[in-house]
Amino acid sequence: MRLCVLVSALEKKVSDMPRNMGLKSDAVIVNQCGEDSSTELSYEGKKILVLNRSERGVGKSRNLALDNAWGDVVLFSDDDICYEEDYAARIIQAFRRRPAADILLFNVRVNPDRRTYWNEKNRKVHWYNCGRYPTFCAAAKLDRLKESGVRFSPLFGGGAPYSNGEDSLFFMDCIKKGLKIYTVTSVIGTERSRKSTWFKGYDEKFFYDRGVLFHFLYGKWARLWALRFAIVKRKIMCKDIKPARAYKLMDQGIEKGKSLCRE
Repeated sequence: MRLCVLVSALEKKVSDMPRNMGLKSDAVIVNQCGEDSSTELSYEGKKILVLNRSERGVGKSRNLALDNAWGDVVLFSDDDICYEEDYAARIIQAFRRRPAADILLFNVRVNPDRRTYWNEKNRKVHWYNCGRYPTFCAAAKLDRLKESGVRFSPLFGGGAPYSNGEDSLFFMDCIKKGLKIYTVTSVIGTERSRKSTWFKGYDEKFFYDRGVLFHFLYGKWARLWALRFAIVKRKIMCKDIKPARAYKLMDQGIEKGKSLCRE
């Protein structure tokens, strides 16, 4: 089985990335910068395709990388991930042990304040808990992913109109298309600390954008999920904006989501 890493980068010196990331496999790097060009590099005998693009948006960059991918398995990545020496072998071995899996979610170390998950057991992922996983922990069978037709939304994530959520939508759409997702306890890398390109605190835009996302994720049940979110997250996210106000902002976002679907 051949692994190809799909990297979404933002204004990086691409020649340094294979070494900084510890790449030991083929890769497609989409570098969102001020130009449009393509080149091919070789690093430790592996093929690295570099696509420089002036267009912004993490969803667009991931789709472009996916369109240009090759091999049997793809690993989604960001430019601030540093991989374990044997990450490729761990990923391939995990797929061989779970032939029924279409997508596997691995452990990646992150700062405690950014951690949304940690796999302590190997288990199936469902629609109601897929929203906690970041894209950079996911590896997928390329043929199954392309057959499904699932794409990343250009509306959400860094560089998009609405903040994070492209990963949640991606996993949800995969499940709707019948792809089987499982968690794996293997650790494949570490995220280096850096300032977020989109997170500006739990402000009004954060909750409004969350409402837009909830409409796309849950449809007619979006308001119930917004209410649950405001209650469960109130001690962490509602220090500056009260839960009632947070819910109202999400409700406004849900209405915006409905209008986007009608356009």
